[in-house]
Amino acid sequence: MELINYRDSRPIYEQIVENFKLQIYKGILQEGDQMPSVRNLAVELSTNPNTVQKAYAELERQGFIYTVKGRGNFVKGDNLLKESKKNELIKEIVGLFSEAHEIGLSLDDLVEEIKKHVDIMTAGGGER
Repeated sequence: MELINYRDSRPIYEQIVENFKLQIYKGILQEGDQMPSVRNLAVELSTNPNTVQKAYAELERQGFIYTVKGRGNFVKGDNLLKESKKNELIKEIVGLFSEAHEIGLSLDDLVEEIKKHVDIMTAGGGER
């Protein structure tokens, strides 16, 4: 998985954070898995170790990883993280449906359009 896209306008540490979060949500990284060392990841990504350290500090602040002194960083096993993300997404979707309803779009029409787009993504092999 590509951790950084140099054409992305977001700071590198934010991209690292988002990509590791995605790996944890998808189950690629699981509870107890050791994260790459700051130094090794910085070398692999050709970036400053401080950038990786900042990303790891943010992941720890958000509850995705924890640090063991002298041993490194590890993935935190917390099902509440995924549940929290699911609730956040549902809240956003409900807000969008409410906005659509306000301008006269029916729920049935929206669902039909969404299905079309999902079918296109699925047929094209795209994953979201």
